[in-house]
Amino acid sequence: MEALRAWRASSNLIGFAASRAAASRPLGLRIRCCSAAAATTNPPPAQPQDRRRRSASSSASTSDRDSIRAIRLKKVEELRAKGHEPYAYKWDRTHTTKELQERYAHLVNGEVCEDVSVSVAGRIVARRAFGKLVFMTVRDDAGTMQLYCEKDSLTEDQFEQLKAFIDIGDILGASGSIKKTEKGELSVYVKFFEILTKSLLPLPDKYHGLTDVDKRYRQRYVDMIANPKVADVFRTRAKVVSEIRKTMESFGFIEVETPVLQGAAGGAEARPFITYHNSLQRDLYLRIATELHLKRMLVGGLEKVYEIGRIFRNEGISTRHNPEFTTIEMYEAYSDYESMMNMAEEIVTRCAMATHGKLKVDYEGTEISLERPWRRETMHSLVKEATGIDFNSFGDVESAKRAVRGLPGFEVGNNESTSLQACSSVGHVLNEVFETFVESTLVQPTFVLDYPVEISPLAKPHRSHVGLTERFELFICGREIGNAFSELTDPIDQRNRFENQIKQHNAKRAAMAKEVKSTEGEGDDDYSYEVSLDEDFLTSLEYGMPPASGMGLGIDRLVMLLTNSSSIRDVIAFPVLKIQQ
Repeated sequence: MEALRAWRASSNLIGFAASRAAASRPLGLRIRCCSAAAATTNPPPAQPQDRRRRSASSSASTSDRDSIRAIRLKKVEELRAKGHEPYAYKWDRTHTTKELQERYAHLVNGEVCEDVSVSVAGRIVARRAFGKLVFMTVRDDAGTMQLYCEKDSLTEDQFEQLKAFIDIGDILGASGSIKKTEKGELSVYVKFFEILTKSLLPLPDKYHGLTDVDKRYRQRYVDMIANPKVADVFRTRAKVVSEIRKTMESFGFIEVETPVLQGAAGGAEARPFITYHNSLQRDLYLRIATELHLKRMLVGGLEKVYEIGRIFRNEGISTRHNPEFTTIEMYEAYSDYESMMNMAEEIVTRCAMATHGKLKVDYEGTEISLERPWRRETMHSLVKEATGIDFNSFGDVESAKRAVRGLPGFEVGNNESTSLQACSSVGHVLNEVFETFVESTLVQPTFVLDYPVEISPLAKPHRSHVGLTERFELFICGREIGNAFSELTDPIDQRNRFENQIKQHNAKRAAMAKEVKSTEGEGDDDYSYEVSLDEDFLTSLEYGMPPASGMGLGIDRLVMLLTNSSSIRDVIAFPVLKIQQ
């Protein structure tokens, strides 16, 4: 065969099992496929063993990869020449592999159910040949199943096709009866098969898998093929999102959709992505929050609303941050932030039960207890507990700065830290100390209550403590999971806070621009963009928004917790990555 001659000419590959060579071997000879191509009965003797291992691994050279692709393209041509279409339109499948494994688990070793006819389909992930007998493992969305292919049970043409044209990675449909081998492996006793999709590129070596972290994220589809547990993360993610929706609907909330492209970036303090609309001839912003539009819905008369949606922030990338991420934001009329604490507990515990069936989960070796009620502490008390400093005693920002200058992290030699220098109020200093000393210690679920008004421009003033707001953040495993307020409904107060926020932003922007004036980096800092008031939102408040509470929960971080994932990239199917050099 022409394809066989082409294969023998390729000295760097582990080719497919040549049918003629196999026939000349003793029947007991085992031909094992351990790479992306099928195993050979006569490997090229000139290749050193370590070179063969390298070519079979996921780090195979581009030339080997191209050679395999050329061979497989030749197989596609030959299949079509023989009247077989290697890219099928459909396949009538009767069972998933999991259904078969469960239904026929009772069979004893060596038992065959000849009167049963089943049909499965999936990707070939392993292949072994023993003369007139070929074993293959097929994987579908539910699991794996062995295909038992015997020459006497197939036509001559099919058996030759099986040996000459099928490679690991191909998607195959197979039908036949059920058999449990003498060694106890439940199998489909194949009577007929069809190549549904011919794979042109080799899969990673099955012993080493896909281990290159960057390639795993960049080619997630290969990652899911090579590492089946990766797909389980996204199954769990889907279950979490579904459970969140069920929870919200059970409390009478309705799901709405708000614009991704907005005229003003509002609802949070973050650097936006800016785009240009040609027809409107204006800049638009990818939303940094869904908050302001959801509040407009409260003004309009909807009393319980939520949205699960993508948020975009033009900021750093790390194991905790991705430029686009998914949140749920919810708003409930006639309630305060106490209601949102209860809602947060309800959502997280229901998701834990839906995915784990229990309220104690392991995260990186630490048992996290999600049993209610969760700890509730004010920011002031947590900072005092960690540092011994009582921020209620300070009347001005300089006295607060003097008190914390001796703390590690706020003084390097004789130079005060930049973050401390930038603090313009006691509340800002308190927040800096909290982020430095407290956040990472909040491993078990903790509601941190009553944030300073300076860092909470959308929260209602605290009814009992001047200078604070009715706001909480939920921390689990040292990460912020949720953020909630008793919502600010006074339009005059809201306008004043927005204006002060803009003044602070512009002051920082001017200071940063002055520092980098002589460098090419000007405009690359976090304050290089301009901010403006969302006049339409302020107008909506003047029509009157009912008393309300609202909360945002990070779905990616919740999924990280429930799947024991250390990086946010593990729970986002296609994370943003640097351009490959």
